[in-house]
Amino acid sequence: MSDEVGATLPPLGLRESPPHEDDAHDFWRSPLSHRYGSQTMRRIWSERRKRIAWRRVWQALAMAQSEVGLIAPSQLRDIALHVDDIDVERAEAIEEEIKHDLVAELRVFAAQCDAHGRGAGGVLHLGATSMDIEDNADVRRIRTALGLIIGRLAMMIEGLSEHIEATADIATMGFTHLQPAEPTTIGYRLAQLGQDLLEDYRELTRLYAGLRGKGLKGACGTSASYVELMGSTEAARALEARVMELLGLNAYEAATQTYPRKQDLAVVSALASMAQSFYKFAFDLRFLQMPMIGELSEPFGSHQIGSSAMPFKRNPVSAENICSLARQLAALPRIAWDNAAHSLLERTLDDSANRRSLLPEAFLLADAIVERMRRVLDGLVHTPEATERLLATYGVFAATEKVLMEAARAGGDRQVLHEVLRDQAMIAWAVVARGEKNPLPDLLANDVRITRWVPAERLPTLLDARTHVGDAPERARRMAAMMRAAVTEGRAHDERARAEGGAG
Repeated sequence: MSDEVGATLPPLGLRESPPHEDDAHDFWRSPLSHRYGSQTMRRIWSERRKRIAWRRVWQALAMAQSEVGLIAPSQLRDIALHVDDIDVERAEAIEEEIKHDLVAELRVFAAQCDAHGRGAGGVLHLGATSMDIEDNADVRRIRTALGLIIGRLAMMIEGLSEHIEATADIATMGFTHLQPAEPTTIGYRLAQLGQDLLEDYRELTRLYAGLRGKGLKGACGTSASYVELMGSTEAARALEARVMELLGLNAYEAATQTYPRKQDLAVVSALASMAQSFYKFAFDLRFLQMPMIGELSEPFGSHQIGSSAMPFKRNPVSAENICSLARQLAALPRIAWDNAAHSLLERTLDDSANRRSLLPEAFLLADAIVERMRRVLDGLVHTPEATERLLATYGVFAATEKVLMEAARAGGDRQVLHEVLRDQAMIAWAVVARGEKNPLPDLLANDVRITRWVPAERLPTLLDARTHVGDAPERARRMAAMMRAAVTEGRAHDERARAEGGAG
């Protein structure tokens, strides 16, 4: 670069250093492909797994057709030999010419099967249209990905239930409108998250159990090609049932060229709903981690850096990350809604391009959010001194309700007492706002309008906010028990389904 004043940097294109075609770092990659989401979830949505999923559907179709004599056993063996022999580069080269990815993969698969000289490649895709293959394969991947999310969510719910029980009795200051209100307990606050996640868990497991594939219904959903191939509607339906049995899926009774895209909307919306639960708690945690409150905080590694400029910073980076990813996931149901609403008549293709990223992104975002929240909850830090400070500073205001109730029971005028307490509280609030100790207990102990009905020596006990949490501890423990029971029942159901040969 020139030393002259006003010299500029080279353009971003850096033409003097062209990128190498084999260097992935020279090209844009989605952060979801290497930064967010687990390796397991990335594999589910990988190009290789997609093509294997297609080939599994072709194999299931060939197996069912072999059982009725349409395909020779030797051809079926040749097909089975090459299900996993994915050659993405060859398929993409063919696609570049013919502009159809599934047909390109079919040609690669067929050529591999034909190498044995028994014509196995020529019987692949018999009677099928592209979406008979793609849609059933997509649902199998959705089911696998959904099962991964459900399993991780179940473990988180169990761990959270333990946190709830351990903190069910620890009183802390509650906030409404981001202002100090009345005491609650830490466990009861966590129980709100547990309750939300339990609803998410139930919805996701319901969707998992109800996932359906397109089945075998051809170009317009009428199964016309299969009726022609099989000779009757009964035989065509039997073929569909057998293929879906082999794939471990149920089929929609009615479909067009695709399965109803409303199913995608339901799945993506449920993932976004789960993300909302995490977002709400992560946002709360960001508030509670502020040094002015400092009660709860996410874990912070001994070598972790919070800021490049301010070495002292302990930013809630995980909570902020969860909120950021959840915000992106929250935008995806709109796309799924449009895909479902705009699938005109028997099919339009304007969902195809965005579904290539919509479904993987939804699951990878959800996967990343669950994993980050697991780390946050596993390492959640409670600072008891901060809790005590909050209660001593603000809890006494809330505890005046107990003074009001006892004074009224002793014969005092409730309306007059309320005004006295309000006046003294406002005086005390001004003192607290200056950073000084809350003087309200002393103000009330020296006010005859209060001590006429409540002895001064009784006031410290009444003004202890830790005893003003109602039935929050009991509700928190009941919520924890409900969470564990739901997860236990969910696992038992899965085991029964597997034992009965179900799709789970």
